[in-house]
Amino acid sequence: MSLQDDVNAALTRAMKAQDQLTLGPLRMLKSALVNRAVEKGRDLTEAEAQQVITTLVKQRRDAIEQFEKGGRQDLASKEAAEIPVLQAYLPPAASDDEIDRAVTAALVETAATSPSDMGRVMASVMAKLAGRSADGRTVSTLVKRRLAGES
Repeated sequence: MSLQDDVNAALTRAMKAQDQLTLGPLRMLKSALVNRAVEKGRDLTEAEAQQVITTLVKQRRDAIEQFEKGGRQDLASKEAAEIPVLQAYLPPAASDDEIDRAVTAALVETAATSPSDMGRVMASVMAKLAGRSADGRTVSTLVKRRLAGES
């Protein structure tokens, strides 16, 4: 069963159960998947569908940050409640150890020595973590620290 089929089935279950907390994020997810498929002019691969979900999760996190800065805890809470619904459709997150090993391997592989090598290192790390969910901001912070000579 494809990711889009899973989302459609979950959407139907949420509608029947009148689960509004789940229904909203699932509708948004289905819409985003359909929009991306229309943009591409074909069905999405699983990797492309997962990228759509990752983008939606990142948007929720950014929105939470902005709502908290603006003193809108009610809206931040709503966004925070949507994240677990979306993350249920992503592969398991990479552990801190896995990320650390991937960064170490990428630094050796690319022979990176300075912050100007950041792009090459990030591309290598994200390729090594393919199939696993990893927050780009966390990976980026770790790569910057390592390139600056911190451990």
